[in-house]
Amino acid sequence: PEIEKRILEFWNKNKIFEKSLKKKSPKGDFVFYDGPPFATGTPHYGHIVASLIKDIVPRYWTMQGYRVERKWGWDCHGLPIENIVEEELKLKDKKDIEKTGVDKFNETCRSKVLTYAKEWQKVVGRLGRWVDMDNAYKTMDLDYMESIWWVFKQLWDKKLIYKGHKSMHVCPRCETTLSQSEVTQGYKDVKDIAVTIKFELEDEPGTFVLAWTTTPWTLIGNVALAVNKDIDYVKFKYKDEIYITSKKDFDDYDKGKILKKFKGKELVGKKYKPLFNYYSEENLYTIQSADFVDVEEGTGIVHIAPAFGEDDINLGREKNLPFIQHVNMDGRIKKQAKDFAGLEVRPKDDSLSTDKKIVNYLGKKVFFKEEYTHSYPHCWRCDSPLLNYATDSWFVNVLKIKDEILENAKDINWVPKHVKEGRFGKWLEGIKDWSISRQRFWGSVMPIWICDKCDEKEIFGSIKELEKASGAKIKDLHK
Repeated sequence: PEIEKRILEFWNKNKIFEKSLKKKSPKGDFVFYDGPPFATGTPHYGHIVASLIKDIVPRYWTMQGYRVERKWGWDCHGLPIENIVEEELKLKDKKDIEKTGVDKFNETCRSKVLTYAKEWQKVVGRLGRWVDMDNAYKTMDLDYMESIWWVFKQLWDKKLIYKGHKSMHVCPRCETTLSQSEVTQGYKDVKDIAVTIKFELEDEPGTFVLAWTTTPWTLIGNVALAVNKDIDYVKFKYKDEIYITSKKDFDDYDKGKILKKFKGKELVGKKYKPLFNYYSEENLYTIQSADFVDVEEGTGIVHIAPAFGEDDINLGREKNLPFIQHVNMDGRIKKQAKDFAGLEVRPKDDSLSTDKKIVNYLGKKVFFKEEYTHSYPHCWRCDSPLLNYATDSWFVNVLKIKDEILENAKDINWVPKHVKEGRFGKWLEGIKDWSISRQRFWGSVMPIWICDKCDEKEIFGSIKELEKASGAKIKDLHK
């Protein structure tokens, strides 16, 4: 440690890092972009490992004859800061923030951004990393936020931005959508309830179609059942009642006596009685055909709730099914479902409580139930269970340029090499359109102005453009 301290003292006193940037660089610049950390806490092991790598690579290319500028940055926006301020101001949810005032909330966020900056400088310096922390960029700076506007307008002009209504993961406490990469950060093993529900056919009283689900809270939003027209199904008698399930499901449990074997297409178009009497839209409670239905899990019959699943919402659009969203984005059941109004569908402190109440309410309509353990996504910041929820969001149309992305990835020198075809390559192959909007407050605002009369849109790519259109001097781009 004493030798290290003497070396650090020598570097700092003689400005060795600064001199390395001024020395002759016959091969020109090697561009190094450093993704900024949040300064909402002290550095942990992951930060330290990444910092060492970010020090080694620029040093190597400097010794190869390049000039490698290394500028530190601070990620100032988003939920990490918001969660800290919410706790300090004793705000429970978004509604409390709006009551307090967005201006006040954002100014408090601004004041907390660099709380741990000095601790970071101390740790990074002690590691011996060469990086310019005195002139660090901040994502809340006016010029940085303006650069985001420029990028957004470039994407808009290339017709790569659109607003869509899709089923996405949302955090009910933060009341915002999350991107695909954010969702992957919060998976945990949890216990859930899997239930097989009895749906009675209208034209065959006493005959029940069996559908399996792991989200009982979505049953209130059920609008249809889906079968695969080519799968083998059976009608069987068990304990004086008649049921319909896939032949594979029946073979797995082998209970009852088979009365009939048939293909799924015979069920398509049939109607069934609702589990709840809260809704009366047209075209409700029908059996539809869907290619995504299989027999790997469950009964080969899928309960369809278009407000809470990607396959569901796509089938709903294809078949013109009603859209019942009985849950608000805060995760609470709406008043129309009067027996459960106000309940959180997945409470953080007891995620099964509402599911259990719904299952108990259904009583004899439940054919089978069991608890099982599986991996479930949680909010990467507040730890709340996420919901699959259909909502509006702005997207980058990544699929439109997916082939180009995959082609460019072939020319990248990946380290280690196996990442190229492995983890990152597989991720690129399964890439989806990127949700870039968040229903929050402290962050870069999207430069879209929409006329409330004709829906015309104006996109600004710079502060100068906005000043020219508004006639106002722009000093801040936050809400």
